[in-house]
Amino acid sequence: MQPLIDNARMFGQRPEEFAKLAEGQSPQVLFITCSDSRVVPALITGARPGELFELRTAGNIVPPYASEHPTSEAATIEYAVEVLGVNDIVVCGHSHCGAVGALVRGDDLTAVPAVRDWLTQAAPRPAGAAEDPTVAEGVQSHVLAQVLRLRSYPFIDKKLASGQLTLHAWYYEVHTGSVLTHDVSSDTFRAL
Repeated sequence: MQPLIDNARMFGQRPEEFAKLAEGQSPQVLFITCSDSRVVPALITGARPGELFELRTAGNIVPPYASEHPTSEAATIEYAVEVLGVNDIVVCGHSHCGAVGALVRGDDLTAVPAVRDWLTQAAPRPAGAAEDPTVAEGVQSHVLAQVLRLRSYPFIDKKLASGQLTLHAWYYEVHTGSVLTHDVSSDTFRAL
């Protein structure tokens, strides 16, 4: 913890670098990814403060849209699209994902009921080889399912239809640093 504290102390010693951020934010991208500590959106993309609006959830799950009982995830997505006017949404899964791995393997999660219940939001269950430690196939199919889930949000569907929004499916390899994107024409993930 101490190195983190030391960095936080030093970080605040450069107020001139951050003064402009007080004027507001206008990110162009909503970056939805896993809460895994190995996935750092700004590091992956090179984004500076104010350039990405981030939503991090266990397993980068986008829950079903429900206007009657909205989730914090749906509220974050709605705010990014309707208030901030992002032009792009990236759903980024990653190799070695514990959440997707648990789904692919069918792990018994009774000891962590909140995790178990959250992961039910991931339907359909991702396909993939249970013995693959990277869970690549499972994560990639899961990312595509979350992109499809986003399309069911009425305000996203409207922005997609008008050409004001683009959705992207990414797969990040934590063991190599490579980022792959889903190529719709070949239905494969390819290097960016």
